[in-house]
Amino acid sequence: MDSETKTEPMRVLVTGGSGLVGKAIEHMVKQEGGCLEGEQWTFLCSKEANLVDLQQTRAVFEKYRPTHVIHLAAKVGGLYLHMKENLNFLRDNLRINDNVLQTSHEMGVTKVVSCLSSCIFPDKTTYPIDESMIHNGPPHDSNFGYSHAKRMIDIQNRGYFEQHKHRYTAVIPTNVYGPYDNFNFENGHVLSALMHKTYAAKKEGTPLQVWGSGTPRRQFIYSLDVARLFLWVLREYDEIDPIILSGESNMVVVCVGGWSVNECVCVCVCVCFDTSKSDGQIKKTASNAKLRRYLPDFTFTPLSEGIKKTCDWFVNNYDIART
Repeated sequence: MDSETKTEPMRVLVTGGSGLVGKAIEHMVKQEGGCLEGEQWTFLCSKEANLVDLQQTRAVFEKYRPTHVIHLAAKVGGLYLHMKENLNFLRDNLRINDNVLQTSHEMGVTKVVSCLSSCIFPDKTTYPIDESMIHNGPPHDSNFGYSHAKRMIDIQNRGYFEQHKHRYTAVIPTNVYGPYDNFNFENGHVLSALMHKTYAAKKEGTPLQVWGSGTPRRQFIYSLDVARLFLWVLREYDEIDPIILSGESNMVVVCVGGWSVNECVCVCVCVCFDTSKSDGQIKKTASNAKLRRYLPDFTFTPLSEGIKKTCDWFVNNYDIART
């Protein structure tokens, strides 16, 4: 018998691996040296398993036997789709999250890192928001279904720790943008939808129409920054309580984001605002004090640089990105 004991590889399963953050993590792991010796990474897409279905969830876990899970999979959409389908967002996301967490428990997964959203915070609150304030009041009405489903991950993580001593945790990124985002006019995230609209306005010689008043404020974070932070959380962050992922000096008025996109695609178009459309939550300023206590020297991508990189990716991948 060998005196040396073989160490089991760290097998990481990333649900939602074909989405915005999943693709960013894949880029870091495969192209930026983010995969450490002894790690095996699998990036799962919805075509391989519908995680709303418990049997399909169990089957894909049996196939890959993960020791660690980064849980990104979710039913997602832009503001206006959420407003139309709050119940669907609630029911589907509750199922996805419960299936992933319970199956992780049943199969002995060492650690799960789930992705929450800044929309989970109370609509009526004081600013800046921190991690202790998640459950202090109801979220904004516009996406209450998605928000409550995401909040429940935090509750489940506490339960799995108290009852089974599992170290399941979550991150709360602010508004993520970058390559592989949803650039759809109606259902896309705000910056990415603006990029597509600006590109179309340039091609067609029409004004850029921004839905809403353009006055809401958002904190944006580049997807590759989120990916680097996910790797740190997976390997080093030991708390059950979630952690906000946000950079500094990045609170931007939506209309200013529109002008920044204009500059990045080298076009000056007339901008008009359709105030018949909802603004959603006016602001949701989040504190990154906890993150900075852990990582005081982490460098975030400046917004102008991130927008330029994302615009370039969109233009170069227009046939894929516009769908």
